[in-house]
Amino acid sequence: MPPDDLTARIKTSRTGLFTGRVLRLWTLHPRWSMALKASVAAAIAWYVGVLAPEPLSDYPYYAPLGAVIATSTTVARSLRETSQTVAAILLGVVVARLADAFLPPAAPSIALVVGIATVAAGWRFFGEMGAYVTTTALFVLVIGSANPEAFVGAYAGLVTAGALVGIAVNLAFPPLPLTPSDAALDGLRDTLADQLDALADGLRGDRPPTPGEWDERRFALGPVLEKSRAAVAYAAEASRGNWHARRYSAWSVAQAQRSKMLESHATLVDHLTDLLTETETRDVRDPALGPDLRPPAADALAEYAEALRALEASTDATLPDPPTALREAVDRLRREVREQRSRREGDLLAAGALVLALDRAVRAVSVDAESEAAAEKQSEATDADRTGDEQD
Repeated sequence: MPPDDLTARIKTSRTGLFTGRVLRLWTLHPRWSMALKASVAAAIAWYVGVLAPEPLSDYPYYAPLGAVIATSTTVARSLRETSQTVAAILLGVVVARLADAFLPPAAPSIALVVGIATVAAGWRFFGEMGAYVTTTALFVLVIGSANPEAFVGAYAGLVTAGALVGIAVNLAFPPLPLTPSDAALDGLRDTLADQLDALADGLRGDRPPTPGEWDERRFALGPVLEKSRAAVAYAAEASRGNWHARRYSAWSVAQAQRSKMLESHATLVDHLTDLLTETETRDVRDPALGPDLRPPAADALAEYAEALRALEASTDATLPDPPTALREAVDRLRREVREQRSRREGDLLAAGALVLALDRAVRAVSVDAESEAAAEKQSEATDADRTGDEQD
């Protein structure tokens, strides 16, 4: 049996389908792999703390703390946050030791140390790790007052050692969450298409919707857009310092391009939504479209929604070309607007603005289709094992 046929049979078998679903779930939830790596790194760091010479071995629990800090994010951020944490710990030690040199551990010294450390923690260099300045200063002042040298050495040394263990684990199995960011972009695309369908549905009635009815048809695009931006930015950050990111470079580039495309569509859809909900309502004396223009406008919006969905839904050459179908619908709307100008009083500025916005949509979808075809050809070599190795 040829290898390709054998591979196909394995993938379509029950075991292959089950394995594929498990891998899909695994890659869609990067926190699972993060939890596994943090657990392994913490366990190794614990043994490092236990096997360390005294007095470090008296405080072995600080080593897993450093390991967790280093494995709870991407490789690039892991290195950055580890250096920030070590610097914050050292500064906290300095603050506590200076206070201990002049004041005994009591309420006044604690208040002074916490106040100074909290101000120092706001230094931009520390980022989100600034809290370790205050925590370390308080620990050293209160817990380590009996044997400050031993405690400081154990706390700072073991946290650093544990962080090095975590960095090593993260470097060996670096995260590359391309599948979750793809899913976030899918969610944005579907939300945009659903919004267009809702607008089209609102225009198909005998009368335009009221402002309240338009509000019910309005989707919250902002949070979905921010989620997709954050997911793509996180995936881009994860590729830095990642030894197997080059294997998926075509996927990463295509994803960045897709993110920009969908952001441009989000701007267009938001503009179309504002335009229709403000000018084509039952409360407006002279609606922008009216009963003659609402049907072709609804058809154009529905075609725009289908074009967005079809961009990545299939590569079947027998399917109609989405940009062509959208272009024809927009052309029909343009002809109707021209005819209505000769029949109706008024300048139909809002209707013309709708046509211009949909013209931009036609051009954007056409560019997207061409870019997607080029990206698909570029990434054919990596498609077969996308979900297998993208994230450890």
